[in-house]
Amino acid sequence: MDFEHYRAIHHHLFQDVYQWAGQIRTVRIAKGGNPFCFPENIEDQANKLFDGLRSADFLRNLDALRFANQAAHFLAELNAIHAFREGNGRSQLTFFALLADPAGHPLKIEKLKPDEMLGAMIASFDGDERKLASVINDLIA
Repeated sequence: MDFEHYRAIHHHLFQDVYQWAGQIRTVRIAKGGNPFCFPENIEDQANKLFDGLRSADFLRNLDALRFANQAAHFLAELNAIHAFREGNGRSQLTFFALLADPAGHPLKIEKLKPDEMLGAMIASFDGDERKLASVINDLIA
């Protein structure tokens, strides 16, 4: 459950679509005028984020509210890193599902509302992780 694993997920999901699947992007990108992590910083920032996840015991043994809050922070940071040119959201969700299950909070993916999740991710990029925590809490309830 480290950055290499996350990259392997992206590769697995997109190997038939993108020649560069699983490879860290080398170009600067932004959405809505907001830049994501510069490519020269991606690996260091991602390793730091995943080291923190490991230090937090992969969010195991947390009640639902603490899990949702900590998971929201992790996902917000992972999204801000935006390691790949395309497919970040799908890779994040896949990794998150793999994280949530052994943490004792399996996702009820059928409850996911894409527009609501997107809005929560945008709010988290602007520093407000409350909506994302609420969406996660709904997915694990």
